[in-house]
Amino acid sequence: MPIKIPDDLPAAEILSNENIFIMPEGKAVSQDIRPLRVLILNLMPTKIDTETQLLRLLGNTPLQVDVTLLHTTTHNPKHTPKEHLSRFYIGLDEVRNQRFDGMIITGAPVELLDFEEVDYWQELQEIMDWSKTNVYSTLHICWGAQAGLYHHYGVPKYELPAKMFGVFRHSIDEPGHSLLRGFDDTYFAPHSRHTETRVTDIHKVDELLVLSQSAEAGLYMVATKDGRQIFVTGHCEYDPHTLKTEYDRDVRLQRPIEVPVNYFPNNDPSQPSLVQWRGHANLLYFNWLNYFVYQVTPYDWT
Repeated sequence: MPIKIPDDLPAAEILSNENIFIMPEGKAVSQDIRPLRVLILNLMPTKIDTETQLLRLLGNTPLQVDVTLLHTTTHNPKHTPKEHLSRFYIGLDEVRNQRFDGMIITGAPVELLDFEEVDYWQELQEIMDWSKTNVYSTLHICWGAQAGLYHHYGVPKYELPAKMFGVFRHSIDEPGHSLLRGFDDTYFAPHSRHTETRVTDIHKVDELLVLSQSAEAGLYMVATKDGRQIFVTGHCEYDPHTLKTEYDRDVRLQRPIEVPVNYFPNNDPSQPSLVQWRGHANLLYFNWLNYFVYQVTPYDWT
């Protein structure tokens, strides 16, 4: 089934060329069906890339999804055209009285700052509080996961001695959990972060379950016991070239960076990257939409 997005969103043409089912707005409104309403709070500086990555996964499920893009109004992103923001994004005030079946809160390149030092932290806290009453299930990604765990449960983050960077093998802690349905016993997922959230801190919070972790990369998936909040510390939505783009940027800027783990054949950056996470990325988003959004949200929110 399709995702419903504005016809002129840059992602629309890209995804159509990949045979992802995009439904024009005019056709969508003529259907006698209630699509899932999903709100994406995009905190990434390269918003167009992130939109495309997330919409690709949302559009590869059998559920019809109506996507709304949200941004923080207290922060001016430098890498996204103002015209794009004004055309496709809205602020919290425009949706404050609306309700959504699902919400995604992305990561952001601010993890080395204390949460309170982030210039939009107060607004993000307001959005996360609003989501508890106006969103049925919220999926937090990378720094968004760290921010959500800290805001809702007081779970801290810790700076790593070196960047966690590459594609890492993960294991399952809760094999019967619906979010992990169809997952292999071990699977791969990308990470790109300078900080970590520790499993030992999650175990101190009765409301939280550790679903999956990595011997090398640490904590990966956490959920509340009711499934209303899900936290993923990695980036399974990444395109095949995303880690390479980050690596090339850091090399160019002469930042300390190692070749991403398990990403290039023979650890050789001159070779095309090897994608090992696509299948489980699609499973994760399908399971979230199906078991934690579609099957549990009421048809009529009122």
